[in-house]
Amino acid sequence: MTESTHQTPSRKVLRGRPYSIAEFARKYRLDDKEAKRIFDKFGPSATELDLLMEAKRKPPSLASAIGH
Repeated sequence: MTESTHQTPSRKVLRGRPYSIAEFARKYRLDDKEAKRIFDKFGPSATELDLLMEAKRKPPSLASAIGH
């Protein structure tokens, strides 16, 4: 049996509602170029983009965590 050399590109499953690039950029205060770069790399899923941006947040410093 022969395998088909013409495979359709796999599509990523969209989790959650999709963001528009403008909405995503506005929510996270990103310039258009950076918002488009992230959007192109990770897709329009609001759930996944929100998780990504939460993970990219700067962790609190030790001094602020203990109230100094």
